[in-house]
Amino acid sequence: MIEPHVPAPPSPPPSWGAPGGAGAPAPLPVRPGTGRFLVLAGVFVCAACGLVYELELVALASYLIGDSVTQASVVLSVMVFAMGLGSLAAKRLRRFAAAGFGALEAGLALVGGSSAMVLYAVFAWTGGWGGLWADGPRVLLVGFSLTIGVLIGAEVPLLMELIQRVRRQDPGGAVADLFAADYVGALVGGLAFPFVLLPFLGQLTGALLTGTVNAVVGAALVLGLFRRDLTRRARWLLLTANVLVLALLATATVLADDFERAARHAVYGQDVRVAVRTDVQEVVLTGDADGRPLDLFLDGRLRVSDSDERRYHEALVRPAMDGPHARVLILGGGDGLAAREVLRHPGVRRVDVVEPDAGLVRLARNDPGLSALNEHAYGDPRLHAGTADAFRRLRSTPSAAYDVVISDLPDPDITASTKLYSQEFYGLLRRVLAPDGRLAVHAGPVADRPRTFWTVDATLRAAGLPAVAYRVGTRDARDADLAPDPGRAAAGLHAPAPRGWGFLLAARAAPALRLDPAAPRPRTLTPESLAGGARDAARTRVPGLPPSTLVHPRY
Repeated sequence: MIEPHVPAPPSPPPSWGAPGGAGAPAPLPVRPGTGRFLVLAGVFVCAACGLVYELELVALASYLIGDSVTQASVVLSVMVFAMGLGSLAAKRLRRFAAAGFGALEAGLALVGGSSAMVLYAVFAWTGGWGGLWADGPRVLLVGFSLTIGVLIGAEVPLLMELIQRVRRQDPGGAVADLFAADYVGALVGGLAFPFVLLPFLGQLTGALLTGTVNAVVGAALVLGLFRRDLTRRARWLLLTANVLVLALLATATVLADDFERAARHAVYGQDVRVAVRTDVQEVVLTGDADGRPLDLFLDGRLRVSDSDERRYHEALVRPAMDGPHARVLILGGGDGLAAREVLRHPGVRRVDVVEPDAGLVRLARNDPGLSALNEHAYGDPRLHAGTADAFRRLRSTPSAAYDVVISDLPDPDITASTKLYSQEFYGLLRRVLAPDGRLAVHAGPVADRPRTFWTVDATLRAAGLPAVAYRVGTRDARDADLAPDPGRAAAGLHAPAPRGWGFLLAARAAPALRLDPAAPRPRTLTPESLAGGARDAARTRVPGLPPSTLVHPRY
């Protein structure tokens, strides 16, 4: 039998500055087994850093721009596309694999490490939504995703050259080793971001530290293992570039706290009094000093303004309390303001607040300004606050456990809230309501987003909870809660705010829209204004909308 001809493996292409030019590459300073391990360790670290950059862009864009599904789709799709471009572009650098990889990692460390700070700076100091920079954050998001993707994509072809430079092996085995280290590194980076970097360092410092690690590992691999493949001039250029990158990242890290304070003042104004990052969100309190009004922001979203919050909370709570109300459940409402209105009613025996953010509850309980605004509701022995997922809590709640449920949740078209406006969720609420119980739902600004509002109504009806709609206008559009997306309210309030809030009062049978005559008189709500709000809301009705479900969200 004729033996097949097996061609000899091609000689490795010379790297930039290799002694002898087109001759054999210089020997490595370590044994091939050790060199191979070091290259794969570098692949592992670089992959972890690359995934951290991706997740950091998604997280920051979701916070600044809103709609996390859209932002994740934009970042990931653009980045994967750019990785393909980077892989093609790297073909021209294969002859200079060591020098090219070193320069690549220095650039990736600088761009990826600084991306969070640059995005936040543009958002804070340009207002993010006005004038020439109306789409500044979005343009930068795409730009960073494209640049980082190109640099990450160019890593693999160059690393293939380097690992073959250490020890020749069949291409399939080299690819398997390379991608195994790459995927394990991505796993570590993906877990480190939400569980280590974000909670302990924050977005800015976490990204800067990741860039520092990226630069150190890239420079150490090239200058330590492949330094003989570079000319003396190339080594000095690469060393100088990495020193400059590390100096810039270190300076930015030292100044990160001052930068964040200055950016926060640019976003929220000079009256920032409390700014904390809880396990769930960023909580900022402004004002409440020298007579200035108190504003509460959650993840950049104006949630409470004491100049107008009473109109919102009275409209949300008071109509639902007309009837039996001994047992009340409040979903959300960690600021204690809905609970304040509930506790005004005689006959209330127990109020359960289910708020996912324990940090917000602590602030509402202990902060002098916020606790005064909620009239120390958390000091009332009838109120019981718990931190839990609303779905899980309702599944474990006995049937007919509550006379009234108040849904004081963020807008339904915010991705994190969509499931709490689904038919499945309202089915759980129907089960825990007493036969004559009532459910009050904040459903967003009906005048500004009628389709979203009436989708909530259709979803309630599909769950067996027919509802009556009503709205209440704001006294000052600037103070309107629930601006169109998280960034607009934070960015100096340059964008027009909604003109009012929309609510739905639901029950097993269509409820009557009334106020409890036995309760203290509301300060902002009257039977006449309530009836007028119902007429205003009815004029915006969008008929024929399908309900929203977990598998088919329609907001």
